[in-house]
Amino acid sequence: MTTFYFSLLLVVATIFTGLVWLIDHWLFRPKRVLALAKMEQKSGVKLTEEEARRVAPESSLVEFSRSAFPLIAFILILRSFIYEPFRIPSGSMMPTLLSGDFIIVEKFRYGLRDPVFRKQLIKTSLPKHGDVAVFKYPLEPDLDYIKRVIGLPGDRVVYHDKQFYVEKQCAPNCTGENEIAIEQTFMAEGDYYAGRIPQRTFSETHGEHTYNVLVNPAAGSQISSFYNQSNSRRGEWIVPEGYYFMIGDNRDNSRDSRFWGFVPEEHLVGRAVFVWLSLDFDHGPDSRMPTWLPARIRFERIGSIR
Repeated sequence: MTTFYFSLLLVVATIFTGLVWLIDHWLFRPKRVLALAKMEQKSGVKLTEEEARRVAPESSLVEFSRSAFPLIAFILILRSFIYEPFRIPSGSMMPTLLSGDFIIVEKFRYGLRDPVFRKQLIKTSLPKHGDVAVFKYPLEPDLDYIKRVIGLPGDRVVYHDKQFYVEKQCAPNCTGENEIAIEQTFMAEGDYYAGRIPQRTFSETHGEHTYNVLVNPAAGSQISSFYNQSNSRRGEWIVPEGYYFMIGDNRDNSRDSRFWGFVPEEHLVGRAVFVWLSLDFDHGPDSRMPTWLPARIRFERIGSIR
């Protein structure tokens, strides 16, 4: 509930400070101005700022609201409708995103929604194949998840031998490349490890996106744990209208749509577009630094997200 309550707090604080400022501006400020004018007319000299505050004092609540309202309103608009920062807590999107990456998410990309109840206010665009998207976890909507969009509404998604095949809704009349299979090319082995097991890195091209994924050669298929859609075989899914199929790039270390199903459109938060900071908390065995302190800043990771 942390995200919900923070959004609610921002909305309430914006409304409260805005109302206090408006009421004072239209009701009490004119009276203070009039009192100052009478005092200056009576004394024949212009009052100093300190004298004016003594003659017609402004309450601390009004002073705070007048100063805080523009800042709080700016944060609310920026966070709710334009950009919002997120921190990557796990390795399910490796190698695209690492634990300790701080990212920027475009909130307006998939429609503008009210910050509390998330009702769509303005429709903009929809996810595309290969987008890295942030969304509300369908089984626990208070949690934000980040995965890659593999299937759009109407697509048939097949996961076989650790490779995805996507028959797009437009098939067999699709134009362009990659209508059926997601092209996968072996890149390297041993750049990343799961414990002591070297991971295999593959490059995939899906839609307009080319990105790397990890596959653990020692891991089983886990097909018995997959979400079993009615009238479909395990490992095959037909994406319903208004839903999306989301997958982690760390294929054998990600709990995603294969296990819990589809993401409804109303749960979409935005598209991840940029890594603005990356902190490495992996301390060496001889390090005496506290584990909560970063070992280094990974400057090489700062940049756009593919």
